[in-house]
Amino acid sequence: MRILDGAQAGWASRLALAADGHGLSAAYQPIIDCARGTVVGYEALARFPGYTEKNPETWFAAARALSVSDQLEAATLRAALSARRHLPPNCFLTVNISPDLLNSELIRRIWREEGNLAGLVVELTEQAAIDSYRDLEPDLNQLRSAGALIAVDDAGAGYAGLRHLLSLRPAIIKIDRDLIHDVDRDEAKRALIEMLGTFASRVDAWILAEGVETAEELDALAGLGVPLVQGYYLGRPGDPWARIAGEAALRLASRNQVEHSTTLRAITEPAVTVHTVEEAAGVFASDPRLQTVVLVDGENRRPVCLVHAAGAAMGVVNDGMRANLDTPVHEALARCMTRPDVERFDPVLVTDNAGRFAGIARMERLITALTAAHETLL
Repeated sequence: MRILDGAQAGWASRLALAADGHGLSAAYQPIIDCARGTVVGYEALARFPGYTEKNPETWFAAARALSVSDQLEAATLRAALSARRHLPPNCFLTVNISPDLLNSELIRRIWREEGNLAGLVVELTEQAAIDSYRDLEPDLNQLRSAGALIAVDDAGAGYAGLRHLLSLRPAIIKIDRDLIHDVDRDEAKRALIEMLGTFASRVDAWILAEGVETAEELDALAGLGVPLVQGYYLGRPGDPWARIAGEAALRLASRNQVEHSTTLRAITEPAVTVHTVEEAAGVFASDPRLQTVVLVDGENRRPVCLVHAAGAAMGVVNDGMRANLDTPVHEALARCMTRPDVERFDPVLVTDNAGRFAGIARMERLITALTAAHETLL
């Protein structure tokens, strides 16, 4: 007989209640089609509003420690599927399950009760490592036969490596949120996401970027051609069936997506703007990650100068190079090469036809855009 200590006994009692459906519910986070700017799916996420402990990861860890993971995940799965019949047209629903529980009779029973699984995406989480891909095949094949799609979580992190993707052949590959954080500032992350996108297209899969929390990250992902995105910037988990956040919808709707465009318009990114050098110094102090900000005219929003973090405290500024949104990339790059050495790799200040500040074009983006255009012509 196994004797539980006080903490374990408390968890055993709470888990037994939750497994019966008491005090738990599901929240639904929208998944957005980047090209259309519309909601195309929802991810169901477990919530525990009836208990003091709210963190789902804590609950699932406790269930695994007490060997009742199948009971808890079956209960959260039922909660997630309870609203499925009211899912909006042309939307899919993503539910999470640990891969080692696919062969649990409790989980299999739920699939049988649902019957037709069309429009359902079964996402394999990292709650447990996969010991044998072959052991998963019967249940995965059964799910696919019933109409479900398979997704893998956190591609690019943990055990979700290339072998993982090759063995499971998912229909949706979710990119680890650590790769999404600050993707607008990290060329290495961009390159890895592009690689995953190429792989996904070869195996007839979609990539989904999760954890999008800023407008700049969304712009970068849309520019890379990532088809599906989700995150707090686009919509927080909540009641069914929330729409895309208004600011994000407008941002996607206003994008001019031209594949392999040869002008600055396609690679222009937002930048932090200020009205004084003193304000710039304060911005740099509050965000050490920033390298440059743009000082703009308050009335007309025309770019005045570029301010570097190192020079802000001393009042040192750089006039910067200006170029119109429709300037060909190769022309802008050629102009950059004629600048003094200390300014040669500064971002270009991009303006619209009225001379107003539209954003910046970083040297890295100029080079990669020119390379992409060249490869298209080969």
